Amino acid sequence: MTDMKRYSGTARAACAIGLALLTGAGVAQTVPDRSVPDTGGLNIPANLQIFGKVDPNVRKATAIVNEAVITGTDVDQRVALIGAANSVKIEGDERERLKLQVLRQLIDETLQIQEAKTKDITVTPAELNQSFDRVATNFKQQPAGFREYLRNSGSSERSLRRQIEGELAWQRYLRRQVEPFVNVGDEEVKSILDRLEASKGTTEYNLKEIYLATPPERAAEGEANARRIIGEIQKAAQPFEYYARSFSEASTRAVGGDLGWVRADQLPAELARAAAEMQPGQVAGPIAVPGGVSILFLGDRRQILTADPRDSKLSLKQLTVRFPANTNQAEATKRAAAFATATQALRGCGTVDQVAATLNAEVVDNDTVRVRDLPPQLQDIMLKLQVGQSTPPFGSPEEGVRALVLCGRDDPTTGQLPRADQIQNQLEQTRVNLRATQKLRDLRRDAVVEYR
Repeated sequence: MTDMKRYSGTARAACAIGLALLTGAGVAQTVPDRSVPDTGGLNIPANLQIFGKVDPNVRKATAIVNEAVITGTDVDQRVALIGAANSVKIEGDERERLKLQVLRQLIDETLQIQEAKTKDITVTPAELNQSFDRVATNFKQQPAGFREYLRNSGSSERSLRRQIEGELAWQRYLRRQVEPFVNVGDEEVKSILDRLEASKGTTEYNLKEIYLATPPERAAEGEANARRIIGEIQKAAQPFEYYARSFSEASTRAVGGDLGWVRADQLPAELARAAAEMQPGQVAGPIAVPGGVSILFLGDRRQILTADPRDSKLSLKQLTVRFPANTNQAEATKRAAAFATATQALRGCGTVDQVAATLNAEVVDNDTVRVRDLPPQLQDIMLKLQVGQSTPPFGSPEEGVRALVLCGRDDPTTGQLPRADQIQNQLEQTRVNLRATQKLRDLRRDAVVEYR
């Protein structure tokens, strides 16, 4: 991947492997059974810890869902799958917390597959093979090698195929049993378009959310959990999307907590107030909301139907000078100063290759970068540059220094109203998601779940 591509919006997104639920796990609100069975005076603690090696081939039951068994091995392999999908090693307390959330996800997945089968909806082995191969491709591996990769990661082909089956079966169930009964009238669409027109110039927020459902009597516990998650986010160990997929109990967990672009009047009052006070890139919380607490991440803000200079499309040339290994800060500063002198003397983009040759610099072209896709530190600089000018050098002793030269800029046109069919599709999808959430809640309520 070139350095220029690091600035694209997709490059900053969380790791995805082709299935929305592959890295998703809901927050478990299950209270553990701390009763101690009669063991003849041995006084065995309820929350005992097993020391020593556990044979991964021994399948120990963790829960039975309507007679379908979920084992400890199932949980461990799904946790390992999440770690592999996000390229992280999950250990210690975080692993134990994630195991509880994965168990909740596996229970939901089992209920979804069971409900789909009651409507004669199944996923064929051929379809599972096709999806498995596609996921392997997303990992840039052949299926045979991918199976070995999963085993080496502590997961398995079976675990992934089970998750694929759950997602495909539920999607088909929704298409057959829910979508045909969701209707959006022309008047509703017209009403939304009218409101958009009336809201022209109003601020919109691009938000992501982690929602932790917490009963009132456990409010302090919910806030403590939220603060712990915020602390992990602020360490920048993983992107916000990773924590949303791992901990959020909202239906948006499957898409990294993404709420999309929303106006203040579309949000609960508590979230609207927080969003108005946030700056792009900031995390806020814990925010008390009905039923629990939320953590917000503000990706960006904009004005509805108003042209934003940050939507300008740029034509750029990037110059990169690599430093020798073990370059110290003083030497890096000296080299960066010489690099700055050379780039500031550029006479338009036509001289970039010539200057690059004198600096032994790499040159990368990109004609599709929007200003808002650049890091925040560079956005204001690019808006002030004239065509042919260069940014100051930026980089690090480890990766060298870079500079972006502006070769052209296409300014955005005035914001246009979305098409009626776009509004209709969005409304329909929102209602399908709501009914899916309600259906899953009903399935949980009616399920017979025995924990072992």
